[in-house]
Amino acid sequence: MAIQKPSNGVANGAPASAPAQPAELDASKVTITLAKELKAIPPATELKFGQVMSDHMMTVSYDPLNGWSAPEIKPYGPLSLDPASSCFQYATNVFEGMKAYIGPDGKARLFRPNKNMDRMTMSAGRVALPPFDTAELLKLIRRLVAIEQRWIPTQKGHSLYIRPTIIGTRSSLGVAASDHAMLYVICSPTGPYFASGARPVALLGIGESVRSWPGGTGGYKLALNYAPTFKPQQYAAKLGYDQCLWLLGDKITEAGAMNFFVVVRRTDGDLDVYTPPLDGTILPGVTRDSILALASAHPSRTLLPGLPETLRLHTTERELTMTELNTWAQNGSLLEAFGVGTAVIVAAVGRIGHEGKDINLPTYEGGLGPVGRALYDRISDIQEGKFEWEDWSVVCE
Repeated sequence: MAIQKPSNGVANGAPASAPAQPAELDASKVTITLAKELKAIPPATELKFGQVMSDHMMTVSYDPLNGWSAPEIKPYGPLSLDPASSCFQYATNVFEGMKAYIGPDGKARLFRPNKNMDRMTMSAGRVALPPFDTAELLKLIRRLVAIEQRWIPTQKGHSLYIRPTIIGTRSSLGVAASDHAMLYVICSPTGPYFASGARPVALLGIGESVRSWPGGTGGYKLALNYAPTFKPQQYAAKLGYDQCLWLLGDKITEAGAMNFFVVVRRTDGDLDVYTPPLDGTILPGVTRDSILALASAHPSRTLLPGLPETLRLHTTERELTMTELNTWAQNGSLLEAFGVGTAVIVAAVGRIGHEGKDINLPTYEGGLGPVGRALYDRISDIQEGKFEWEDWSVVCE
């Protein structure tokens, strides 16, 4: 006798077909709705970091049943979120900082965006947010930047700042990972990060409050890392300092929201370029990585502007302490200190306060010392498409 198949499509208790998988992030599904009225762009001289937003943004949502929705590029505006969302209750928020520039060819370009995508994946994984295809996200960012190209300032030291963000949107007060998420990208034209301009910044060594700690989240770009730094920053400002130099005991970690570098003269005339290692308390900055690569390449693979061919730079990731900084300052071998990051590129440090005393750095015309200036100029030229270096500049088309 032949066995008749059940009418529900199930034979021998097995489904006829596997259930559909949640959809992956797919840039080809993007829908674009352009603003009917475009905003007026403020003069470049009036731009302050992160205070003016461009006309459009990109949004896409995830739920565990359907996966990633079709992305949207649409007019900039408020988001609608449940008050119980995980991002509000448990700080499941990750963001990146990127910049777009106009090259000599008139095209918009990004600086090493794959590095930002790699770090965003790592950070989102640390707070257990749903995974996403960073190649598809980068396609969406390039599309958004191309649409917003009129917002990219062309003045030196200016750019379009790009903030990709992923937040947990699980609407439950249960203490658990968020299986719902929203990923969005906003853009902001910006000028120099520090209002002081070329003036070297003053840092106050802070050890009573810490930005990060061994085994913590300092090595990830999470929103929760930033709020605890605001109160110590206010304290430093009251004492006349621009930023905090974050310490773990005597050990230096970061300067404000920047990675920290020093330049020390060797007895043979060469220069050591030191920065703290990526030990879990240090954010793996894209600019930090770029500084190390370019400094290591001088003079064997490239000549950094303004530096002689006979000068060798020895880059080392090593522990730095306040005791060492004091010793180097006293014997005259501490030549430069600077903070680096996406927003500032390279910012000179003029003095460092610690235990009631200041370490005063050498002063240079224009603020930055020779090494800091060379690195700032070279990175700026790569970002603006004026100097080709490996695959660091990515055109948005």
